[in-house]
Amino acid sequence: MPQNKRSNWQFGLMLVAIGIVYGDIGTSPLYVMKAVVETNGGMKAMTEDYIIGCLSLVIWTITLLTTVKYVLIAMQADNHGEGGIFSLYTLVRKRRRWLIVPAIIGGAALLADGVLTPAVTVTAAVEGMQEIPALKNSFVTHQTNILIVVISVISLIFFAQRFGTGSIGKIFGPFMLIWFSMMGLFGVIQLATDLSVLRAINPLYGIRVLFDDSNKMGLLILGTVFLSTTGAEALYSDMGHVGKHAIFKTWPFVKLMLLLSYFGQSAWIIGHIKKQDMLGNHEFNPFFQVMPESFIVFGVIIATGAAIIASQALISGSFTLVSEAIHLRLLPKLDIKYPSTMKGQMYIPAVTFCIWILCIMVVLYFKTSVNMEAAYGLSITVTMLMSTILIYHYLSMKKIDKGLTIIITGFFLILESAFLFSSLAKFMHGGYIAVLISVAVIALMIVWYKGYKIKDKRTFDVNIDLYVNQLTALSADAAVPKYAANLVYLSTTNDMKMIEKQALKSILDGRPKRADVYWFVNVKVSDKPYQVNYQIEDFGTKNIFKVQLVLGFRIHQNINLYIKQIAAHMLKEGIIHEQSRRYGTNPTRIIGDFAYILLMDQLPIDASIAWYDRLIMQIKIFLKKYTASPTKWFELPANEVVYESIPISLPAYKAPYIKPL
Repeated sequence: MPQNKRSNWQFGLMLVAIGIVYGDIGTSPLYVMKAVVETNGGMKAMTEDYIIGCLSLVIWTITLLTTVKYVLIAMQADNHGEGGIFSLYTLVRKRRRWLIVPAIIGGAALLADGVLTPAVTVTAAVEGMQEIPALKNSFVTHQTNILIVVISVISLIFFAQRFGTGSIGKIFGPFMLIWFSMMGLFGVIQLATDLSVLRAINPLYGIRVLFDDSNKMGLLILGTVFLSTTGAEALYSDMGHVGKHAIFKTWPFVKLMLLLSYFGQSAWIIGHIKKQDMLGNHEFNPFFQVMPESFIVFGVIIATGAAIIASQALISGSFTLVSEAIHLRLLPKLDIKYPSTMKGQMYIPAVTFCIWILCIMVVLYFKTSVNMEAAYGLSITVTMLMSTILIYHYLSMKKIDKGLTIIITGFFLILESAFLFSSLAKFMHGGYIAVLISVAVIALMIVWYKGYKIKDKRTFDVNIDLYVNQLTALSADAAVPKYAANLVYLSTTNDMKMIEKQALKSILDGRPKRADVYWFVNVKVSDKPYQVNYQIEDFGTKNIFKVQLVLGFRIHQNINLYIKQIAAHMLKEGIIHEQSRRYGTNPTRIIGDFAYILLMDQLPIDASIAWYDRLIMQIKIFLKKYTASPTKWFELPANEVVYESIPISLPAYKAPYIKPL
């Protein structure tokens, strides 16, 4: 690639990174310093030492958690370029079986964060209208009117998901570049009025404020400070969209702009501590106050745009997270749509609807961004703790010095535990909402994962070789009516010689199903996100095949497309015989018809099974009725699908021997 084209490509990638990776952490200045003031009693309770101390805590929280933990350490743990807690789990899951626990807890907490972030970010941005002098005595003085605007904006964001972001996504980068530049510019202008705030770089000020009399919250102030780095986990999760090198190159700029904004806001607060007009005024935001009055209206518009982009990035991240969880068998299969051809672009209607409803409920319940901030951040501290546990096992797997590994992860465990402890105070102020959402998702994941384990443990697999003669004879038996030219069964066993006995019962027992070719298809989810491969076992025949599709955990499992591609290739190579068709609208078609037999789980009434396993299986079977059907998930033609209910192979209840009278 020519040097100038390569430079343009790298710059474009960096611009994309600024647009989609930093949305969450990039909008934190909208509410962090405002929350620092409000949680301590407003401007009348402010002191210079308190502001400098909190600023120092913000600086070092961003530096330690975002820069050191995520940018420098976690991003080394990429799964073929992909990041995030589930990608990290796939790297280390073979080390310890119990690592599924932190993966489930962390993933559920991150999804809960996806509900609160759009609500608090959009509300904080729209409330900026209260800072516009021309509107101070208009409709914005009533919070109800603000809520109407917030709900309208949030609804618009979620409604737009079905159309994808391929077209408008191109402006995200330039827009966020303007956003960060604006923050940095007004921050440095305000900083110039009081350069003494630069002393906050010294971490001793941060440590001192934790025990200072001016800090009414004590150690609990860390829960507010933590809001400055809530986007760090999302930054790691979005690594796959732009690559870690683009993040390495853009993070210094983003961090500088963030710090300049925090410095500028702190300088403004210190400069207005003794001004009487601010003493009782809780309805102000230092983020907008550092701007000239004539620019505030533009600042609010830009802030709202940045909040929309941040929300969009988080919603897209939620889609990716759910998709990965589905492929890891942690969540039910849901209908996934792909509105554009862009890598990673997807739309999950059920997830969109749930997050939208929950966002609206959060906005209506808390009403103001200050109240939301009081509940925000609790779930993401849990996600960070869980990712630290997984990072420890990743570093151990990479043979990093054990002592160094313990020191690094131990430090972050202590730090994040402190943030979690301080955030627990938010539980009674609304944090319980994030906890309830997390617990609900965790319960769903446990039921789904455990349900698969129960079924896998009790499903009886048999060697296909034992039935090859019967299947071959059945295929050639003209006395039996032909069921289909190609009969396809899905298999969950990865062993190329084995198949579930239920599939053979479906073919051979009752009314035998004769076909020219029998296909047993297994989907193996690969740790490589975008892998698409297959392998075949033919059992020494030309009409019985076990096909294993090896698909990355981010690849849609379109079995119909893949199996017909494979069949066409095998016909061309002479591996299977041409399937003659006497009738049909397409005279050139050489492949016969397909029938997909989908075996649905049925719990036997007389099964001997522990009550809790029975309960889990009953819940799982019930939920499957309301999730994406296999027909939709595997994109199978509805006219080629036949459903059969087959009892799960469980130990039968042993009835007492009955004697004749």
